[in-house]
Amino acid sequence: MNQDEGMEGGSYRGGFRGGGRGGFSSGAPKPVKPGDEVEVKVEAVATKGDGIAKKDGFVIFIKGAKEGETLKVRITEVKERFAVGEIIS
Repeated sequence: MNQDEGMEGGSYRGGFRGGGRGGFSSGAPKPVKPGDEVEVKVEAVATKGDGIAKKDGFVIFIKGAKEGETLKVRITEVKERFAVGEIIS
């Protein structure tokens, strides 16, 4: 599976490759929605450089975030298996 397969519109190219290690199933309620502001800890960095955090096991990509940072982010986009957030200053 390529990184854009199954992603609505394929607009996000953050370099995340699922790998089949669990995660959210299709149709499961998401713990975030666009506009939500959440505090998360960045657990890793994706191949394209975006920070990877999780909220209740749901992956959130954050542009410009570094591993180990705890940040407040605003959710800008929610897809089937991940969300995209931006750092709030």
